[in-house]
Amino acid sequence: AVTLTESGGGSVQAGESLRLSCTYFGNSATSYSLGWFRRAPGKEREGFAGINTDGEIMYVNSVQGRFTISQDSARNVLYLKMNNLKPEDTATYYCAIGHPTRHLLEYIPYNYWGQGTQVTVGT
Repeated sequence: AVTLTESGGGSVQAGESLRLSCTYFGNSATSYSLGWFRRAPGKEREGFAGINTDGEIMYVNSVQGRFTISQDSARNVLYLKMNNLKPEDTATYYCAIGHPTRHLLEYIPYNYWGQGTQVTVGT
């Protein structure tokens, strides 16, 4: 099994930045995908950023140009740099690892998940 732990969440004001980290242990696969998902109050889980070992990266339109996903595979850490945060970005943020896929924003390929970290953006 793979365990993932997110960190870096917090409360900020609109326009500010945060960087989330996701440390994962126990992965033995050489080909895989990593994704960031979030769930806002009263809404469904949303996949908004993903990266795979082929170097493919995908973002949902609402974060394109503001968020950057990156990976340090040597240290088993996934990052998410979030700039120009908006109140609508308020959610619990989760990282996940799973099968290699081009469908990086869909939750089905991902079989291990972190516990989540809260991001709250004030007006």
